[in-house]
Amino acid sequence: MPRLRPSRRLFLILCLFLLLAAITSNIAIFWGLTIDDLRGHLGELKDWKYALGDIRIPGRKKKPWHSGEAIDDPLEPVDNHPIVTLMQNADKEFRFYEENRSKSFKETVRKYRTRYGRHPPPGFKEWYLFARKRKAHNIDDFEQVMDDLRPFWAIEPAVIRDLAGNMWRDKDQGVSGIHIRNHKIAKETNGGWRSEALVTLVEKIAKYLPDMDIAMNRLDQPRVVVPWEDMQALLEKELQSRRTPPESVYEFSKNLDGLANLTSEETSQSAENPEWFPWHGKQYMEVASTACPPESPARKPDASIEDADERYKTRLGGMVSNFNRSSDLCTVGPTLKDKHGLLFSSSTMIPTKRLVPIFGECKVNVNSDILFPANMYWLHDKRYDYDGKHDIDWEDKRDSMIWRGVSSGGVQNPENWREMHRQRLVMSVNSTLLAGKEVRILTEQPEKRGEYENYRDFHPSTFAAGHTDVGFTETWGCVPDGCPFYADIFSLKGMMDLGEQFKNKLLVDVDGHSFSGRWHSFLESKALGIKSTIFREWHDSRLFAWHHFVPMDNRYDDVWTLLTYFLGVGTPPEKRTPADVGENDKVYVARHDTEGKKIADQGRLWAKTVLRREDIEIYMFRLLLEYGRIIDDNRDRIGYSGDGSELDKYDGVTSIDEIAH
Repeated sequence: MPRLRPSRRLFLILCLFLLLAAITSNIAIFWGLTIDDLRGHLGELKDWKYALGDIRIPGRKKKPWHSGEAIDDPLEPVDNHPIVTLMQNADKEFRFYEENRSKSFKETVRKYRTRYGRHPPPGFKEWYLFARKRKAHNIDDFEQVMDDLRPFWAIEPAVIRDLAGNMWRDKDQGVSGIHIRNHKIAKETNGGWRSEALVTLVEKIAKYLPDMDIAMNRLDQPRVVVPWEDMQALLEKELQSRRTPPESVYEFSKNLDGLANLTSEETSQSAENPEWFPWHGKQYMEVASTACPPESPARKPDASIEDADERYKTRLGGMVSNFNRSSDLCTVGPTLKDKHGLLFSSSTMIPTKRLVPIFGECKVNVNSDILFPANMYWLHDKRYDYDGKHDIDWEDKRDSMIWRGVSSGGVQNPENWREMHRQRLVMSVNSTLLAGKEVRILTEQPEKRGEYENYRDFHPSTFAAGHTDVGFTETWGCVPDGCPFYADIFSLKGMMDLGEQFKNKLLVDVDGHSFSGRWHSFLESKALGIKSTIFREWHDSRLFAWHHFVPMDNRYDDVWTLLTYFLGVGTPPEKRTPADVGENDKVYVARHDTEGKKIADQGRLWAKTVLRREDIEIYMFRLLLEYGRIIDDNRDRIGYSGDGSELDKYDGVTSIDEIAH
């Protein structure tokens, strides 16, 4: 074999040295970096977040899935628990949400017309600057407002005004009135604490609003259930009415006829009839199902639990994969109709099948009430406000799920109380009642680390005693003679303020008579919020299940899968000793503390970004502008027809006084 010349040998040595230097340099650069770090080194790739997925350095752990790992532990396989996929999907949806926000007034206007087929309403420029001054995070996310008001485009404005201006007059129907005249609150009619609280919010924006009457639900429970076939006709009519005329008038009409006569307490003979009917304590699905599509489980007499589950739950573990459908009565109604107090034992149900303009704090998906931010989120009430001085860091919190509350949710008697939703929650995690019972969880397969299977023989009693603290502080809402039937079942627990509850890692939140006013505080805390509800609220489009909170099914059949995932249970097969033998000796789920903290931190940061009191003001301002146009006789010819360029200079400017009305 011929020998290499010295010069050629030197060249090859130099090339080998440069190759080794490059490899060493890249290892030094990328070793231990996060995805965001890698993005900076790899450059701005188009759709990089979706194309690359979960970037992983060969030979290193994907991420510390299981807290407590030592540096020299063997490399773990990818964790294929369904919750991992649910979190990854939620992260991807949230990134898409974040990346598609409008960055200027011009872009906001263009997007508005594209989405809704109309010009923005009068006052939109002022609203935009109002929102910018208060640092609105997403100037486009008002889908709930537009969805709620959409069918009213099919109703004559004069009819809407008549209903809104007079529904309060029948004092027995649970409607309050708030009346704006000359940019001020002129009067509050048939008032109560709810309307009084709403007045304090509307007063902050009344100077920007036209004359209007606001009919507000003063009852706990939602009101409007329009049959599905009727609603489809209304939505089709709205769709056909969309237009963006080249010229429009940027002001609301003056002196509209049909607004409430505030000098008279009597109902005029020409007033529209809202057609309320009493439905207290009756099966709500008989009414609710009429608002569901014909092909939905709610309209099928032979619908099974499996029919519903496959639409919104994971096959493994039965966890909520579609939070929207988990509260959709058209999907889950048949399985919940006898398991939620609102559905079979409501206390204040006075619905109508006519589309009427009534504002409410919450609703279920079949309702057509107009949502506004609930008063409990606006008022400073120490029972519901977040107070960080008692909160503690995640690492210092108890490995426990906590819930405290009263036995509300519906009218209770000795025959029906066991099926109420709050009562079911308390019983489902009571260690004494669970003695000898078996439930389903997911357990890691002994022969395949990181792979899971359904396990239906888990005995939860001991686990519940160590990791749950759930109970009633007071019995309430029972007939005919109070709640003596609870005496031999539940031991009441002491009252506990929110700050004390925040010492636990997991905060479960469930419905009462309607929505839970604690939810914002739970999200703001350093704990992980777990949410089970059938109600919809104003903020729902802003919150992403599995990214900002953990959803739980309203049947609570996934509670043990959730708790064992985040808190861990059992011993790995290779580390078991004779002392580990027992009723759950085949169970092992690694502790996923990192994942719990990740969701908790994301929810906390997000709540402080989009659920502030300023966000409530912004939402209400936008809602009432859109509502003001709905009731205007010239609604097709009013609005903002410009291209938005005249406000480009104001992007970054916060004073709304710098632009003419």
